[in-house]
Amino acid sequence: MNNRWIFWWIANIIWIILFTVSTIIVWTREVDGAGVTQTPEPKFIAFIVLLVAFIIPLIIQVVWLIVNLRSSSNK
Repeated sequence: MNNRWIFWWIANIIWIILFTVSTIIVWTREVDGAGVTQTPEPKFIAFIVLLVAFIIPLIIQVVWLIVNLRSSSNK
């Protein structure tokens, strides 16, 4: 396995762990940093914001995957 693939998998695992931990924190907290009691609606909005924040790394990972696939097929 090429080093690029190993780094790609490690980066994906790190992003998945970060997203999972962040999601668990958002859904299990009772009060946010501003002291607002969290009902399902603010939790969902916070989750959507978190999801939007993780779209940029997702795009980078997809581009990295395409580059890895093209470089692997050229060998």
